[in-house]
Amino acid sequence: MSNVVKTQGTDPNNATSRTTFGRSVESRAQIEDAKMKGASTAGELLNVYRLIPIAEPDDPNWQNAPSHGEIVVAARTSGDARIVAASRELDYMEVDSAPAEDVSTANASAFRSEKLYTVVELEHGRADLRRGVLEGQVRTDNIKPTQS
Repeated sequence: MSNVVKTQGTDPNNATSRTTFGRSVESRAQIEDAKMKGASTAGELLNVYRLIPIAEPDDPNWQNAPSHGEIVVAARTSGDARIVAASRELDYMEVDSAPAEDVSTANASAFRSEKLYTVVELEHGRADLRRGVLEGQVRTDNIKPTQS
């Protein structure tokens, strides 16, 4: 999709739009959450979610990201549950490897794909938990280093 602005012939086309990233309430919240990737504040109400693999083992979508099995996390929302789980994976910036399309593996995580994982809420509104993985093991072999 192009971001070209139609100017009705009054201005030269500069191939940009007036939209800016990070001004919406949701964008700002996501940016702040990213700063505190796995952090939570004391007494924050969190929900407990189970991330369950739903794709068949031979599904081609698994070629880009390994299955971690079932994982239980404490998170703010079901979308946040995916982010919390993905944050436990090894990142490109932690090994000698080059990313294909980004500087982080967060967007390529199997946990972020609704074709690979579904998210089920188990408990709601718990204040006694910290945001993070509660059960299950997140594999760290999602990236192969360029040197061994």
